[in-house]
Amino acid sequence: MPSRPLRHLPILMLLLALMALSGFGAHRFAQQLGLAELQTTGLHRLDLYTASLEREIGKYAFLPGTLGLERDVLALLGQADGDKLAHQVNVYLEQLNERAGTLSIYVINTAGKVVASSNWRRADSFIGEDLSFRPYFREAMASGSGRFFGIGTTRGEPGYYLASTLSDDSRTLGVAVIKVSLEQLEKSWSTVEAPAMVSDENGVVILGSVADWKFATLRPLDEATRSSFDQTQQYNRRALKALGMTEITEFEHGARLVSIARDGPEIVGVYPITGRFLAQSRPLPGTPWTLTVLSHLEQVDEIAQSRAMVAAVGTAFLFMLGLMLDERRRRLKDRLAAREALQKAHDELERKVDERTGDLSAANQLLQDEITERIRAERTLRAAQDELVQAGKLAVIGQLSAGIAHELNQPLAALRTLSGNGVRFLERGDLPTTRTNLERIAQLVDRMGLITSQLRTFARKSSGKLQPVALCQALENALALLEPRLRQAEAEIVRHCPLPEPWARCDANRLEQVLVNLIGNALDAMDGQPVPRIEIDCYGCDGQAWLSVRDHGAGLAAEALAHLFEPFFTTKAAGVGLGLGLTISAGIVRDFGGTLSGANHPDGGAVFTLQIPLLDEAERHD
Repeated sequence: MPSRPLRHLPILMLLLALMALSGFGAHRFAQQLGLAELQTTGLHRLDLYTASLEREIGKYAFLPGTLGLERDVLALLGQADGDKLAHQVNVYLEQLNERAGTLSIYVINTAGKVVASSNWRRADSFIGEDLSFRPYFREAMASGSGRFFGIGTTRGEPGYYLASTLSDDSRTLGVAVIKVSLEQLEKSWSTVEAPAMVSDENGVVILGSVADWKFATLRPLDEATRSSFDQTQQYNRRALKALGMTEITEFEHGARLVSIARDGPEIVGVYPITGRFLAQSRPLPGTPWTLTVLSHLEQVDEIAQSRAMVAAVGTAFLFMLGLMLDERRRRLKDRLAAREALQKAHDELERKVDERTGDLSAANQLLQDEITERIRAERTLRAAQDELVQAGKLAVIGQLSAGIAHELNQPLAALRTLSGNGVRFLERGDLPTTRTNLERIAQLVDRMGLITSQLRTFARKSSGKLQPVALCQALENALALLEPRLRQAEAEIVRHCPLPEPWARCDANRLEQVLVNLIGNALDAMDGQPVPRIEIDCYGCDGQAWLSVRDHGAGLAAEALAHLFEPFFTTKAAGVGLGLGLTISAGIVRDFGGTLSGANHPDGGAVFTLQIPLLDEAERHD
């Protein structure tokens, strides 16, 4: 006969296989959703970065052409010698450079020689230099205007060059050049949520939110290209090292999964700069440049791992519930078989009594036997009833297990988010914010401990301890738990909490659980909207405390209204929800002596209203 552990080995292996399969499926699904959401966010960031760069360059695009309106500038280019006139133009360019905030402004004649410059006072002034080899000069002479990013040959200072020809009524006299620094734009990029960089037509990073990426190459450069750089001196003979970006997978809409290897020690910053990223690129209008935004996959991986863990635990709960139900079925089958055998024995006893009615002593003996058998039958029936009660307790355990699996999902996600943020704030040295996160984590752990304590009292209904609770404070606690998700969705919260705020007798933790579920459902109903809006109203009236949560989504269908609070009914996609949230919330509110209802708002969207008895001032201080 096999030992007990060996007999249970196939069941254990099946359980592990189901947990692994469900965890893998949840991880894959959550990762795909995370990548899709990250891709949408990346496109929005591309729009913002593109607008900021175009705005920064556009401020100076008109400036080279305005020099053609100055008679002294045209006169200087039109005559062979004019020291006094050159001094006047130099002073004018110097003052214009200070007012515009540019790096330098200078004028080149048709031979490529600098005849006037804003830095004429410096020892390394551009005056007299031959810049006919620079691409922006040749492009302006050929087409009337030119744009170019490069490193200055005199001071080695990188900048963006805007050039425009200067002409009189009959001929081209020269070229006006404005050199602009984009350093301020780079500094503003370094404080955003994701790194970004701009590469030129050669695949060289010319702008970037990470200083170490600047003048790195995104692709290998051949010798011919490097030789041309020596001629144009675009990068002033600077060493162009490879960034170390490797493409892993390509997605649609130009997105791709890339990996950036670590080169040296990891630099602590507002975002990671090594590892796996979702790269999204876009050509910049009017330039041969390409803007690339990199979104790190760390948060997507963490959420996917959390969802996989919850799915595996939920599968284990459901599997154990199935085993308990099967055990209950087998025990009921045994009890029914015992009852049938007892009935047959009773019928046989009756028959024997009828056959022996002539013999009084035999009849008495048979009567005593019948009484004995009936006593045994009653004991058997009483034992069967006890077993049925125990089976009922096991069923309650199954219901509590499903509820706990649902209730622990949001605190687990909150713990993951708060702990991840705590690590980043600790790395930045922001101890007050880290302390606040740790205090919130402690509150969540206490709350999870309170939820799991229900398992110790599964044999009886847990009423919970009711106490005076400030409804507006409970609402603030629920919004604090949902703060990362609200910020990610860019949701607008409009809430009305009167003073003095209404109080009710209930359990604060379970009330916050109901509010978190209702607000979370409201966010789900507005998924895809650019600016989701949730309206929350709290007030007291006629001895009742009212709290309503309204979304601006599509509203509730007729079928959803008919089955709104039924277990396992959900309008969400398969695998997103179990359909237990509203059922559990309605049960919690009933324990408070109140009601939870849902309807469509006359102005659109759905509204859920919570009503519980209101406490007066005297009851609050009892």
